[in-house]
Amino acid sequence: MPHLEPLIYDLALILVSAGIITIIFKFLKQPVVLGYIVVGFLAGPYFSLFPSVSDEHNIQVWAEIGIIFLLFSLGLEFSFKKLLRLGSTIAVTSIIFIPGMMVLGFCAGHLLGWGNMNSIFLGGMIAMSSTTIIIKAVTDLGMRKQKSTELVFGILIVEDLVAIVLMVIFSSVGMQSHTENSPALMVILKLVLFLVMWFLTGIYILPTFFKKTRQFLNSETLLVIAIGLCLGMVVLAVYSGFSSALGAFVMGSILAETVQAERIEKISKPLKDLFGAVFFVSVGMMVNPEMIVKYAFPIAVLSIIVIIGKISFGTMGALTAGQPLKTSMQVGFSLAQIGEFSFIISTLGISLGLIDKFLYQVIVAVSVITTFTTPYTMKLAEPAYNKLYPKLPDKWKIALYRYTSESERNTKKKNLWSKYLSRISRYIILYVLILSGILYLSFQHLIGFIADKVPDIWGSILSALITLLLMASFLRALAVKALDTKSFKILWYENKNNRIILVFIVTIRLMLPLVFVYIAIEHIFAFNHFITILYSILIYGIILFSGRINLQFMQIEKKFWDNLNSRSQFTGYKRNDLLHNLHLVYFTVSPNSIYVGRKLIDAHIRQRFGVNIVSIMRGNEYINIPGAVEVIYPHDKIGVIGTDEQLEDFSKYIESQEDIPGYNQSGKEVKLEHFTIKKHSGLLGKTIRESDVREKLNCLIIGIEREDGSFVTNNANAVFQEDDVIWVVGEKENIQSVKKL
Repeated sequence: MPHLEPLIYDLALILVSAGIITIIFKFLKQPVVLGYIVVGFLAGPYFSLFPSVSDEHNIQVWAEIGIIFLLFSLGLEFSFKKLLRLGSTIAVTSIIFIPGMMVLGFCAGHLLGWGNMNSIFLGGMIAMSSTTIIIKAVTDLGMRKQKSTELVFGILIVEDLVAIVLMVIFSSVGMQSHTENSPALMVILKLVLFLVMWFLTGIYILPTFFKKTRQFLNSETLLVIAIGLCLGMVVLAVYSGFSSALGAFVMGSILAETVQAERIEKISKPLKDLFGAVFFVSVGMMVNPEMIVKYAFPIAVLSIIVIIGKISFGTMGALTAGQPLKTSMQVGFSLAQIGEFSFIISTLGISLGLIDKFLYQVIVAVSVITTFTTPYTMKLAEPAYNKLYPKLPDKWKIALYRYTSESERNTKKKNLWSKYLSRISRYIILYVLILSGILYLSFQHLIGFIADKVPDIWGSILSALITLLLMASFLRALAVKALDTKSFKILWYENKNNRIILVFIVTIRLMLPLVFVYIAIEHIFAFNHFITILYSILIYGIILFSGRINLQFMQIEKKFWDNLNSRSQFTGYKRNDLLHNLHLVYFTVSPNSIYVGRKLIDAHIRQRFGVNIVSIMRGNEYINIPGAVEVIYPHDKIGVIGTDEQLEDFSKYIESQEDIPGYNQSGKEVKLEHFTIKKHSGLLGKTIRESDVREKLNCLIIGIEREDGSFVTNNANAVFQEDDVIWVVGEKENIQSVKKL
C-alpha cells in the first residue's frame, strides 16, 4: 500500500471538515471563523469521537504560515498613509478606548488572581476588536455607509498597529527572560527606526518596479512576486530580531501604496483564506473543554467586562473626540468583541512561555461568546440611544450639542505656531530617523563587510565615503530645506519675540547634521576629537553648499512622493467629511442603475432621497457642483452628501458592486468647509437662492447652523443671519470666494 505523508492526511481531514462546517455556519448566518475553531476542536486531541490529526507540529507550521498571510493581507488594507490621514477624531477615540481596555483587562486579571504577566497579556488581548467579525456584521446589517462605521474602521487600523507593537514588546520581554538582550525601550526604538527605513525604501523602489514591469505582470507573475516580497520581508524582520508577523504586515502596508495593491489583494486572497483557515483550526485544536468548564466563572466575567467595557470606553472616546451621542454609541456598541489578534497574541505568549496555558482557553471562549453577541450589540445601539437621549436633562443635551458643534468647527482651526511646529517637527524627526538608520546599517554591516574586503585605512575611507554619500542628501535637507516659509515669514514679522524661537529652530536644524557627520567620522576613524571636528565641519560645508547634492535630493523627494501618491492618482479615492448627521461619500454608478442616461433635473434624486450630488468624475473629466442638465453615465464616480439613512437608501439604486480598475483621477477635489457670517458679510439678509453661490461660484450650500443650535438644510429660501455657520461644498478656491462675499 502506498505511503501517505501525515501532513497530506491532516490537511485533507481539516479542509474537508472545514468545508462542511463552513457551509453549516453560513446557513446558520454565523461567522466562518467560529466554524474553523469548531473544526479544530473536533480534530484536536481533546475530542475522541472524530478522527484526529496525526502530526500537530506540521499543523502548527502551516498555522504560522497562516499568521503570515493574515498579517500580509491586513497590511494591504492598512496603509501607513491612511493612518496619517485618520485625524484627531480617531486619535482621541483610540487614546481613550485602547489604553482604557488594557488597564481594565490588567485590573480584571489581578482581581482574578492571575499574576502580572498573565494580566498584562489579558489587557492587550481584550483591547483588540475583531476586524473580520465587524466587517461581516456591518455588511449583514447594512451599516457600511454609516459615519460611525468609518470611525470604527479607523479605530481598528490603530488597534492593528498597537497589536503589532505589543507583539514586538512581548517578544522582546520573552527574549530578555532567556538572554541578556536590549531593554524593551531600545527594542521599540529599533522597531520605529526599521519601520521608517523599510517603508521609505519600499515606497522608493517598489512602485517604480511595478510601473516598469506592468506589461509583464499577469496574475500568476504578480502573485509570485508579491508572496516572494512578503516572505523576503519576513526573513529580514526575523534576521533583524523582530517577529515574522511584523515583516508580513510591513510588506503588505508598503504594497498597499502601489498601483497593484487591489490586484495583489485579490489574487492573494485565496492563499490568505486557505492558510488563515488552517490557523483558526489550530486555535480550535488547543481548546480543552475541561479547562473551559473549570474557568467558566472567569470566562463569564470577562465576557461581561469586554462587552460593557468596550461599549463604555468606545462611546466615551468618540464623545470626547466631538462626535454626537448617537454616533458615539454606535461606535462603542460596534467594538464589543475580541478576535483574531487576541489569538495571535495569546499564541505568542504561550510559545514564549510568558503566560499560562489556561489563559488561551479563556480568551478563545470569551471570543466565541462576544462574536455571537456582536450583531445584537450593534443592533442595540440605536434603541439604547432612543431610550437614553430623551431621559437626559435639557442642559446636558444643549451641552452635548454645543460641544460636538464646537469640536467640529475647531478641527480646521489651528494656531499658526502649532501648524508650523507640527510641520517642522515631522520633517526633523523623519530625517533624523533616516540618518540614524543609515548610520546603524553602516556600523552594523557595511563597515565590517568592507574591512574584510579592503583592509587598513583604505577600507575605512571607502566605508566613510559610502556612508556619507548615502547621508548627504538628507543631511542637507535637514539643514536647509524650505519648510512652510509662508508661516515662517508671518511669524517672523508678526512679533519680534517670535524671532528668538525661530532662530533657535534654524540653529537646531543647522547643528543636527553636523552631529551626524561627527558621529560617522568618529566611529570609523581613530582621530582625536579636534581633528574629527575639523573634518566634520569641512565635509558638512561641502555638503551644505553643493548644488549637485541639492538636485539629487530634489529628484529623490519627487520620485518618493510620486510613488507614494501613485495609487491614488491611478485608482481615484474615497473620503468622508463628517458634519453632524451629514457626510460626503463617493459612489460608482452601476450600468444597471435606473438613473443611467437621465439628467439630474429629471432624476429627482434630491427630492426622493434627500441627498445632494456635489461632484461627478468621468474618465479624465472632473465636474464639481454639476448643473441640473448634467447626465448620469455608467461608471461615473459621484460625490454625494446626505445622512446615513439617505446614503444607504440611495446606494441601493446607484452603486456598482465591482470596482472599476484603471480609474484616473484628475482635476480638483471638492471640499466640505464652513465659515461664520459676520455683520459686514455681503450674504447677510439674503436667501440661499438670492446669493447665486451655485451659479456664480460653482459651490453648493449644504446647510446653515443657527446660533440657537438649529440646523437648516434643503431650504433655498433660508435667510443668512449674523453668526450663522454656513456649510458649503466646492473647490477650495471657489469656497474662499464665497467667504469673501
